[in-house]
Amino acid sequence: MTDVAPAAIRQVREVEGDLVAPSANQGLLEVFRRRYLLRLLVERELAARYEGSALGFIWSYINPLSQFFIYWFIMGKIMGAHGNIPNYPIHVFAGLIVVHFFTETFGAGTRSIVRNKALMTKMALPREMFPVAAMLVSLVHVGPQIVIMTIVCVSSGWHPDAMTAVGLGFAVALAMVLGTALALLFSVANVFFRDFGSFVGIITNYVRWGVPMVYSFEMVQSNLPHWLVNLYLADPIAMAVLFMQRAFWTTTVDSAHADVALMPDHLILRGVLALAFSLVMLVIGQLVFSKFEKKIPERL
Repeated sequence: MTDVAPAAIRQVREVEGDLVAPSANQGLLEVFRRRYLLRLLVERELAARYEGSALGFIWSYINPLSQFFIYWFIMGKIMGAHGNIPNYPIHVFAGLIVVHFFTETFGAGTRSIVRNKALMTKMALPREMFPVAAMLVSLVHVGPQIVIMTIVCVSSGWHPDAMTAVGLGFAVALAMVLGTALALLFSVANVFFRDFGSFVGIITNYVRWGVPMVYSFEMVQSNLPHWLVNLYLADPIAMAVLFMQRAFWTTTVDSAHADVALMPDHLILRGVLALAFSLVMLVIGQLVFSKFEKKIPERL
């Protein structure tokens, strides 16, 4: 009996392949196959954000509305920062919607893996689900901002056209795709080096001033050489801001200020190229995430 036992034990312990969590390496496709779990994560994050709040989700209207009045009163009335930009608060707020959506997706997505390390050890689920959930939480808050923007534009003589829906679609898609791509890249990097979480803050500071939000695109085109303007427009978030302004701001500007409400030529083509670049970044982000995700548990 003693001679047989070791052989039997060796046979029992021999397995082929690695033991991995079911569907743990299927990437973004698996995330959206498990939509029920994704919805639970989004609801969990929203509930945690407004826990103990008397107004709850109403804050998602109050916060953007307060930002709108700050830009209107401080920069428009006191500082006179609007210069010759008509309907300056609408111009700024259109850009602010995109910038806030992108920076919140990027920042919260970068921290999402580290923040949910306890949950990852208890459940077998695609780890990409956490950056995607962070993006969807940010997207939920875009809705109230669009509602406020629409009300303000209607009161300012808004005349929407066919490009209104196109511009809104491009703006949201560009911020969503690029934000998710960078969240995937930086969330896994943040597991290995927490410095990446701080580096995101530096990038988002640049984003606020690297897009035509507090200044107009007409100023960019007037003060920069042509090649530098094209480089400026290569930024998908700058294009997203311009699309949002095309959807709302330019449709409130009268013909007397048409030269100020200038948009880049070949706007749709530039938008398609920017979206294609963002999708490439999303693929790269998924590949990098997949390469290092097996090392995430041991580093956490």
